Amino acid sequence: MKPYMKVSLAALAIGVGVWVGSVYSNTAIGAGTSQPGTADDPVVTKSYVDQQIQKALGGGGSTGSGNSSGNNSGSTGTGNSGSTGGDTSLPPLVSGASDAVEIVTVKPGQQLIGKSGAEFIVRSGKAVIVSEGTNGVADLTDGIDLTNGQAAPTNHLLSFPKDGRGITVLEGNKYSLTVMVRGGYTLK
Repeated sequence: MKPYMKVSLAALAIGVGVWVGSVYSNTAIGAGTSQPGTADDPVVTKSYVDQQIQKALGGGGSTGSGNSSGNNSGSTGTGNSGSTGGDTSLPPLVSGASDAVEIVTVKPGQQLIGKSGAEFIVRSGKAVIVSEGTNGVADLTDGIDLTNGQAAPTNHLLSFPKDGRGITVLEGNKYSLTVMVRGGYTLK
């Protein structure tokens, strides 16, 4: 091939490349002409979307649970409503109910009893199941049923289908349990 042909083909290739690049550049500029936050490209926050969903469902504007919860150290309890004769030597009951997760400390000798539908996760300590009857507590992590006296594994999601079932510190253990609780419970 002659040298002037090579130069001509190279110039033609460069020209075609510049032309194709300019066509694609104009297309990209035309696609992004709207500014974020304008009527053409609205930007909304999660709280705004949640508000609009609540309005559409007829639930008003508030999406919060309305329950500010922390640990149970500030609870005043419900008293000894189940005792007879006015015995004040029994420790008071501490009761909680919330959709938020609460961190509860269970000391040796105490029982953490879940209300129907409550969920517990034992984060530290040695816990055992407290249950009346043959049915127990559902270990949703392993997909098994834990009955009265069985060890409650740490970091497993436990579901309490009925009132009166719960956990306690393993007998002979001197360390407290740290439990994440969602739903109603009684600490006695």
